[in-house]
Amino acid sequence: MKFREIADTVLSAAKDAKSDETEVVCVRQEESLTRFANNHIHQNVTESNYEITVRCVVGTRVGTAVSNNVRTESLRGLVHRAAELAKLQPENPEFKGLPGPVPIATTQAFDRDAATCTPQARANGVGVLCRKAQSMGYTAAGSMTTGVSTFGVANSKGVFAEFESTVADASSVIMNGKASGWSHASGWKLDAVNMESLADEALEKVLLGQKIAECEPGEVTVILDPFATADLIGMLAYDGMSGLAFQEERSWMNGRTGQRIMSPEITIFDDGLDLRGIPLPFDFEGQPKRYVAIVENGVCKTPVYDSHTASRRPGLTSTGHAMPPSAGGTTGPFPLNLFLQPGTSKESTVEEMIRSTKRGLYITRFWYTRHVHPRDVVVTGMTRDGTFLVENGEIVGATKSMRFTQSYVDALAGVAAVGNRLRVLRAGGTTISVPAIKLNRFRFTSATK
Repeated sequence: MKFREIADTVLSAAKDAKSDETEVVCVRQEESLTRFANNHIHQNVTESNYEITVRCVVGTRVGTAVSNNVRTESLRGLVHRAAELAKLQPENPEFKGLPGPVPIATTQAFDRDAATCTPQARANGVGVLCRKAQSMGYTAAGSMTTGVSTFGVANSKGVFAEFESTVADASSVIMNGKASGWSHASGWKLDAVNMESLADEALEKVLLGQKIAECEPGEVTVILDPFATADLIGMLAYDGMSGLAFQEERSWMNGRTGQRIMSPEITIFDDGLDLRGIPLPFDFEGQPKRYVAIVENGVCKTPVYDSHTASRRPGLTSTGHAMPPSAGGTTGPFPLNLFLQPGTSKESTVEEMIRSTKRGLYITRFWYTRHVHPRDVVVTGMTRDGTFLVENGEIVGATKSMRFTQSYVDALAGVAAVGNRLRVLRAGGTTISVPAIKLNRFRFTSATK
């Protein structure tokens, strides 16, 4: 069923349900996954599904109901359930109603090659990676995903927005008895995922890991691959880029806005229209996404807002960052298209970062990171799939994985270099596009035995 038919059915049923205001959000996904291990494909699946979320407003009371059934009678029943749930809620004087229509910029994120990618095509790509690993006596595991999604929002105030996009995503870990190497790439075009390049990247880490080096815990310089950089930006997002967290004074941005808290080399922004990421031009309320500078040249600027959090303060408007109604009540607005601005120097490569390091660690990615102190984004976690000791501008060997406890805000205050190439990484519904980065100080507390 097309989204226009779903929206018309829901909004028509809302009149019978005596809903004062009504909103429907529809996400239709068709994704195919090819998974492999021990250099062989062992799973190939395709999922086609709808998620229909209806929000009914009665006075200032709001009820939400979710289903994946798009039959007409089911949609009508969904509206009545949402309306009944609204009537059971207490009045919420802070709720100012659903937003009205606002012009939405035109963009695209649809690639026919990604949309029509067959199991055979994914198998061919996976086969390239597996054969490369097998030829060296190593084992590869991972997955490749391609798919199409259609996202629509409509409400009784005249909002109607619809967007179709594609995605390609692949990751792999290659292992032997001594070492492992990781690689991951995402994008809205199929050619964003090059399995041969992913294989070469992971294999390089395995080869580097054949020689072992010792490194004692402590505060050291680190060079982070984009996979590790993405964890820094993702944790900053979860610990306080939301307007709700900021208003509830549990964000790392509280008390820091307008202050230079990070290196001038650091600019973090969210932009749903940037074609370098995986674009999405509007949010789950059908409001246009705006470019939001969260940190600009090291200065803490502003969190992101939805219509509810923006209505709490005069002069604020939604930045287009509402989350699904079923989740938004607890999470509030959230940035789904994050970027760390890359450096401009042609020499800002990982190789140059290593050459300029007297002593430090080159790290592929972080693993099992957890919050310790959200207000300062203090995080603990482990390195994984390639941690290398650098001395006098050269990699001298691989160290065992190491545990760290570090404030990510403080770490980003001491930036030695920012890479000049973005890597697009998809995690859940969030896209984080980041370069490699070199940090002057990062605190490690222990090494694995």
